[in-house]
Amino acid sequence: MTGRSRTGAEVEELVARVRDAAGSSYTWRRHANGFDLTTEVPQATRRLTRQHTYEVALQPEANTFTLTDVVRIERQGPGGTWSKSVQRGRLRYRSVATAADGSGRRSFNSADGHRLIRDVTEELGWREVASRTERAGRFAGFLGGGIAAATLIAMAVVLLVR
Repeated sequence: MTGRSRTGAEVEELVARVRDAAGSSYTWRRHANGFDLTTEVPQATRRLTRQHTYEVALQPEANTFTLTDVVRIERQGPGGTWSKSVQRGRLRYRSVATAADGSGRRSFNSADGHRLIRDVTEELGWREVASRTERAGRFAGFLGGGIAAATLIAMAVVLLVR
């Protein structure tokens, strides 16, 4: 199936299967080019809230998808002021907290959402490709590594020539 474009029915089957697999643990949102799964990440304090969204963009014509993590964090600072931040990219982390209402420990692992989405897409023959953010980060890493290697080589040459 990897050499052809996906039909609208096949796209909807993928979307429905991921939605069913996600169950009530995630808030679901469908959009024109894919879907989002969002969940609240348990925190040990009420002064911090963290929301993790898995953004899935489908490219049915190429039989591919991209998966981007978006984490929205709100912190209560001194004087009751709240600050907000957003992180995008490929984020991997775990969180364990005791519920404020005493109902016990709750945990979150960002890899669980990745696995849920990848299991369904793999079963249906879709292929994951890196998002623009991920490709740019990889390029910057290779560029920085190349510059560092060139600098070390230049320093070694200078020291050997002396």
